[in-house]
Amino acid sequence: MAVHAHPDDESSKGAATMARYATEGVQVLVVTCTGGERGDILNPAMEKPEIKANLAAVRMEEMAKAREVLGVEQQWLGFVDSGLPEGDPLPPLPEGCFALQSLEVASEPLVRAMREFRPHVVLTYDDNGGYPHPDHIMCHKISVEAFEAAGDPDRYPGAGEPWQPLKLYYHMTFHQKRFEAEHEAMIKAGLESPYAEMLKRWQDRPLQWEITTQVPCADYFEVRDQALLAHATQIDPNGPFFACPTDIKREAWPTEDYHLARSLVDTELPEDDLFAGVREKVCLP
Repeated sequence: MAVHAHPDDESSKGAATMARYATEGVQVLVVTCTGGERGDILNPAMEKPEIKANLAAVRMEEMAKAREVLGVEQQWLGFVDSGLPEGDPLPPLPEGCFALQSLEVASEPLVRAMREFRPHVVLTYDDNGGYPHPDHIMCHKISVEAFEAAGDPDRYPGAGEPWQPLKLYYHMTFHQKRFEAEHEAMIKAGLESPYAEMLKRWQDRPLQWEITTQVPCADYFEVRDQALLAHATQIDPNGPFFACPTDIKREAWPTEDYHLARSLVDTELPEDDLFAGVREKVCLP
């Protein structure tokens, strides 16, 4: 189970991993907390009045295309996008949005989803949300809460029969070492790298969380690209996600990376499999 804040997050974080496991026969569920209703249109080609007026419906259609590309199941939690407030001082979040829900209210449908789907492994964001979007931070909070509560019959008693996931991971998708490797590979290939300025800003920036797990999934990078492009309002095909050619990405950094935050099974670090330690306990493909 991969828990994400908005439609398109599943395609930019962990998509190749999910596509690989789905191809291998693992049942994969993406849980999307909000509809992305307050998102901006980030692809100039999609800046059309009719799309702006129906953005929530359009993003649902994009999500349907992306989940088909990835070969995964998907479920909406039904909360409303909080938007990303800007300004100084920051304006208040919109009334009723996801990030303003109490922890119990926001977590209950995710606990229910965990108990129904019965995942062994859960993927989510770190405590900073990967970046400090209020919906990403709330996504982290409810993922941790649901992971710890789903197996306890005394918690959320109306949300189904208890089920305890075995491992919880944080996405470590955007980090300095990966972009340094891609930058150097592009320079070596005689290409102009788009990462030079970003790497200057990131110079000597320590990782908040250790990378414990690197899943080889380079064979699925093109599937990841197709899933990203399915989110046409959010992903510009001429934008930064595609600045580095896929074949160079495969060579420079052929994994997607994670931090093992919780484990109820024995495993040895570093890992190359999200199901390390789980396969020994349960029958998996």
